[in-house]
Formats: sequence, C-alpha cells, structure tokens
Amino acid sequence: MASIVTLTTDFGVEDGYVGAMKGVILSRAPTVTLVDITHAVPRHDIAAAANALADAAPCFPPGTIHLAVVDPGVGGARTPVVVVAAGQLFVGPDNGLFELAAPQPEAAFAIAEPAFRREPVSTTFHGRDVFAPAAARLALGAAAETAGPPVALAGRLGLARGNRVVHVDRFGNLVTDIAGVPPGARVRIAGQVIAGVGETYESVATGALCAYVGSRGTLEIAVREGSAAEMLGAGRGTAVEVELP
Repeated sequence: MASIVTLTTDFGVEDGYVGAMKGVILSRAPTVTLVDITHAVPRHDIAAAANALADAAPCFPPGTIHLAVVDPGVGGARTPVVVVAAGQLFVGPDNGLFELAAPQPEAAFAIAEPAFRREPVSTTFHGRDVFAPAAARLALGAAAETAGPPVALAGRLGLARGNRVVHVDRFGNLVTDIAGVPPGARVRIAGQVIAGVGETYESVATGALCAYVGSRGTLEIAVREGSAAEMLGAGRGTAVEVELP
C-alpha cells in the first residue's frame, strides 16, 4: 500500500508554496498518497495548527506521515524534527506544533542528514527544502532514526490549561479541555450560565447558547447557527466553570 502523507500549513492556497512542497514529495516518492488536512490555519497560529492535527491525526492509519508547517521561526534556532508517536510520524518544526497530537512521543530525531534535505536549503522555506524531502524519505521506507540524532522536544504551546477554552473553530464554537461533564451540569462562561449540557445544537433555539460534549470528548460551547466566540467575547484561554448536578 502506498504511504500516506498529510499536509497542514498556514500557507493558504493563493500562492504556490503548497504546490512546491507537493512537487518535492512526488518527485522523490511518486506513489505516495497526499492528503490535505488544512492550509487555512491562521497565519503563524501554531496552537490552531496543533488543534487541527489533534482532530485529524488519530483518524489516519498506522504509518501515516503528518507533515506540518506553521513556522514563524523558520531559519531560526528551533529544530526540524521527525516525531514518532502512536504508530505515526510527524514532520515539522519543534515549536509546539505536535504537542496535542503527540503528547507522549516515543522518540524524536533532528532532521540533519543530507538525504532528508533538498539542497540548497533556503533559510525561509524549510517546508520545501527540509520538511517535504524528509516526509518523502520516510514515505520511501527510511527509519525515523536515520534522519539525524535523537532530540528532546523543546517547543511548547504555552496554552493556559485547566477548565479553559483551548480552541475556537471556524464556526465560533469554543472547545474546552474539560472532560467527563454529565448532562445535568451547569456551565458558566464570560458571565453567562448555561443550564444543562445537551447532545446536539437542536437542544436550543436558533441564536441561543448551548453546551455539549464534542467530538473530542470534551465540553464545547456554541451558539446555534451563530458564533459563541462573538456573542461572549471569548477565545483561547477563557475560563470555564462547571457546576456538577
């Protein structure tokens, strides 16, 4: 079976950057299956990309290679890495990008060997010259440890944790880090109280706030056919209180 390589970036689709990365991969590993997770990550928003990977990566089969580039420090001190976690491989900068999808990695290796790079390496486009060649090399069957020396991941997202909003999706839904919330719980956020945790958006009227357990298994707050982020003025890091029944 052909290897799968996913791509997650903040590059958008207006320019040729994503196409250049795909061209490098296909030039080296022509039978690979390329899957776009998203290229609409807000510019430089590492945490948003980390959340996208956390949503998508567990749905892919073992052996999938996840190439992710949201890299404000491109060309700087952060290390290009291959991360091994949960039977999958993650390729990109060590800047916290893989913290949510691979919270307990089995190993990580610097991308240092020439076979894992494209020469010359541009200081401003490691997606094309470092990460894409590395993903292609792995797709051809190279072991992660042959990319370079082992490293301890140093990048951190720095997200506020513990009863907080950790992500705002494109619908304005507020995704929290609170698990195990029962149906009868009351939720307090930004001065508003939501009485009871429902199962679907239809549990409330159009334009009303609702709370429910989302697809990640954690509490989410939404406005039916609207934006909870806009209604509440809430975002990443906003505190959430849960009162158990």
